[in-house]
Amino acid sequence: MTDAPKEKPDPQRVAILRSLPLEVKQQISGEEAEAFMYNRELPESLLEKLKDYLVEE
Repeated sequence: MTDAPKEKPDPQRVAILRSLPLEVKQQISGEEAEAFMYNRELPESLLEKLKDYLVEE
């Protein structure tokens, strides 16, 4: 175990995940969800699953 303080997920990102359609949420792995909620680099697999919901800047 690490001694690093436990970070909290971004509430806005958690809300986004919760708002996704059920069929999309069922496809997202725990690792992918964690990367999204904690604002880490997103795996290509997650980007592919969310492509219809992402807005490019």
